[in-house]
Amino acid sequence: MTTATAPTTVTATTPTPTPTPTTTPTTTLQTYLDRNVHLLPQTDQLRALHTVVRDRHARREDFVFYTGRIIRLLTEAALNLLPFEPYDVTTPVGSTYPGLRFAGGLCAVPIIRAGESMEAELRAVVPGIRIGKILIQRDPTTKQPHLYYTKLPDDIADRHVLLLDPMLATGGTAVAAIEVLRGLGVPEEHIVFVNFITVAEGITAVCERYPGVRIVTSAIEEGLSEHAYMLPGIGDFGDRYFGTDR
Repeated sequence: MTTATAPTTVTATTPTPTPTPTTTPTTTLQTYLDRNVHLLPQTDQLRALHTVVRDRHARREDFVFYTGRIIRLLTEAALNLLPFEPYDVTTPVGSTYPGLRFAGGLCAVPIIRAGESMEAELRAVVPGIRIGKILIQRDPTTKQPHLYYTKLPDDIADRHVLLLDPMLATGGTAVAAIEVLRGLGVPEEHIVFVNFITVAEGITAVCERYPGVRIVTSAIEEGLSEHAYMLPGIGDFGDRYFGTDR
């Protein structure tokens, strides 16, 4: 299933950026944290990895390597949210192990371009996974998301989808991508949004519109600047990962 046409405006509810960051979660955010958001355990190890990749002076090879380690953790956490069914096996000593196996089809859908940075770690964990693509870009004047391209399996409606994008700020692009998947028949409950860092505004935008979608992330930022940059942030993830920042 391939679509490549003139840009189409995707109507999405995008919250107004908060000028001043806040560290106090709102009641609504706490509800989503309890129900929709799966935050990686905030261990010293994870904080040390974040310290490396958030450093503005980090070398690109270090940024790629250490973000990859975090993305691997996000991938494993996301896979744990998928449905499993009983599957017994016989061990080398002749005993039966009452195991589990994934139940149902799976597809990853990175949002081009930054989302493609998450493919390698996913492929390392699930080598044969089907991977689709969605290209959505924000109009520089209207700030509205535009759909430019999709390439997805014909049976996407019957699959569980890992939607990949490292940054969830205002939520406009994420909501637009979910809207595309929903329009093709993918149930909200079958979508897991795998995300590197996010902020309260983005979580609220996604969960208010699609309460069945689950979000896996490694960090929730303090807030958004007046230009909608996450704070303390990580910079432009795609530029830093692919080496187009300088």
